[in-house]
Amino acid sequence: MRNFSLNKINTKLALKYRFFHPYHQLPIDPASCQFQIRAATPADLIGVAQIITESFHSHNGIWGWAFPLLRLGIYEDLRHRMASPAPRHICLVAFEATSGEVNNLVGSVELGVRYSDSWNQVGVGFPYLSNLAVHPKYRRHGVASGLLTSCEKVSREWGFQDLYLHVLENNHQARQLYFKLGYRVHKVESNWNTFFLRRSSQMLLHKHLSAD
Repeated sequence: MRNFSLNKINTKLALKYRFFHPYHQLPIDPASCQFQIRAATPADLIGVAQIITESFHSHNGIWGWAFPLLRLGIYEDLRHRMASPAPRHICLVAFEATSGEVNNLVGSVELGVRYSDSWNQVGVGFPYLSNLAVHPKYRRHGVASGLLTSCEKVSREWGFQDLYLHVLENNHQARQLYFKLGYRVHKVESNWNTFFLRRSSQMLLHKHLSAD
């Protein structure tokens, strides 16, 4: 995983917060330092794949048998992206700092640059956030907010002033979080799945990033 300008981000945060660790971690809660954020490493792949799979798929029900296969697919996708990273791509992970283990992962998110012509990767580029996931045990503890805030800092370091992400229209809990953090609806996207499989539409959200 490329370090790009995380050192600059960490230096700024070190000045802002008293609690800063030299391992290039980004504190979420300066009062308690319960969680911290850093760039993912290959050693994190299994943990990240587990968290993402648990966030978007269930162990139970008719598709419970497919959980290991889904997890394996997510793992392989992550491994491929980390082995051949795009010039502007990063996976951030949050871990429980109080445990003393930097590999005790509790959440993750990916940030990359997409283009108006995504097939040829040409045209207007914009930072796009994906695979935001938090371990069920650690939800509603500020982990997701911390990961989103870190992505905003990275996007500004890359020279962008806007950030985009998708959310399902019926995912009211996630929408509430994004709206609280300043994201707004850019457009609602529907496709054949919406009509024939009665699935929820996707909402493309946008946030304009203020300069620090």
